[in-house]
Amino acid sequence: MPLPSIRSQQRTVEVAWFSALCNEDCEFLGVPAGHLRSSFQHCGDLVRRSDALGYQNILLPSGWSPGQDAMTFAAAMAVQTKQINQLVALRMGEVWPPMLARAIATVDHLAQGRLTLNIISSDMPGLKESNEERYARSSEVIQILQKLWTTDGPLEWRGRFYNFNLSSCEAAQPFQQNGGPLLYFGGISPLAQELCAKHCDVFLMWPETEVQLAATMAEMSARAAAHGRVIDYGLRIHVIVRETESAARSAAERLISKLDLAKGREIKARSLDAQSAGVLRQDALRAKAGADLFIEERIWSGIGLARSGCGSAIVGDPDQVLAKLNRYIDMGMRAFIFSGYPHLEECDLFARYVLPRLPTGRLNEQQGRRLANPVTPLTTAERR
Repeated sequence: MPLPSIRSQQRTVEVAWFSALCNEDCEFLGVPAGHLRSSFQHCGDLVRRSDALGYQNILLPSGWSPGQDAMTFAAAMAVQTKQINQLVALRMGEVWPPMLARAIATVDHLAQGRLTLNIISSDMPGLKESNEERYARSSEVIQILQKLWTTDGPLEWRGRFYNFNLSSCEAAQPFQQNGGPLLYFGGISPLAQELCAKHCDVFLMWPETEVQLAATMAEMSARAAAHGRVIDYGLRIHVIVRETESAARSAAERLISKLDLAKGREIKARSLDAQSAGVLRQDALRAKAGADLFIEERIWSGIGLARSGCGSAIVGDPDQVLAKLNRYIDMGMRAFIFSGYPHLEECDLFARYVLPRLPTGRLNEQQGRRLANPVTPLTTAERR
C-alpha cells in the first residue's frame, strides 16, 4: 500500500504513555479500585515513572466527573520531570481564548518547551451542541491561539464566536517559537478530519484494522494537501505484553473476568464521546469479532466492553508486539500513545520488553521547533 505524505520522514517514533486523570485505572475492568482512583499522587506517579523509563510523551486526558484538570496538573508535573513531554487534552471553548493562550504559554515556559496539546471538540459538561457548532468553535479557538502565540504587538479578532481587541500579545508568547506547541487531534467524522487537516500537526487514530487505518491516513493526507499542508499520524491504543503469547492472552482474559456487561455499558455511557463516530466504529468492529474478541491478528477489543474512546489493545509477546508496531511504522505512523491496566504495572512491562527496541524521538524536535532561551528575554525579532 502507498505511504501517506507525512511531516516526519525519518523512521523515528514518539512513544507516549497515559496518566489516568479521569479515574479509569483498574486491575479488573469495570471494578473500582480505591488505590488506583484518580489522585494527584497516583497520576503523578504515572508521569514520573514514564519520565524515568524514557517515554517521550504522556497523555493527560480531559474529563469531567471524576477527574482532574489536565492543564493545572501539567503545570505541577512540569517542574517534577526531566525529559518527558506532556500531551495536555484541552476542550476548545471552555476557557476564554486569550486566557487559555496565556495559560498554555505559562506551562510551556515551566516545562521549557516540553508541552504538546491534544485538541478536543466533544460536548461541554452538561451541554449538548451540534457537531457543526462544536467544530466551528474549535477551529476559531485554534486560529486565535496560533495568532496569539506568533503575533508581536496588538491583535484584533472578529469572528463568529469571539470578538476582542488586545493591545499586546506578549503574555501569550510560548517557550516554543515558530508556531507554539504541536497540536494533536483525533476524530473520524468528516468535520473532525477537516479541522485537523486545516489546523493540526498530528492526526491520532483509535484501533481499527490495518486496512481501515491505511484508508483513513490516505484520506487525511488528501484533505491536508487540499489546504497546502502535510501532517503526521499517530495511534492511541492499549497494550498487553508478556513473556509469552499465552501469558498475554491470559492477562487480557483476566482483565475482563469480573466485568458485568450491563455495568460496562453504563461506564461507557458516562463519557462525553460515548456516541462519537469513532466509538461507534470500534463498537461495530467488536460486534463482528469472534468469541475471543480479536478484530484482527494481535488486536483485542475487550477493553471497549467498558470503556468509551480507545477500546482495543495489542496483545502478545515482546516480538509479536514489536512486529505489529513495525507494521504500523511502515504504514507511516510516527506517534503512539499506549496504556494498560493497571497503568503503572503495564508501563513498566512495555518499557522492559518493547520500548528499548523502538527507534524513538520527539515529534516537536523532529519538526524543528525552536526553543527560546529560558534566561534571556526574547527580542522583537525572535518573537517573529
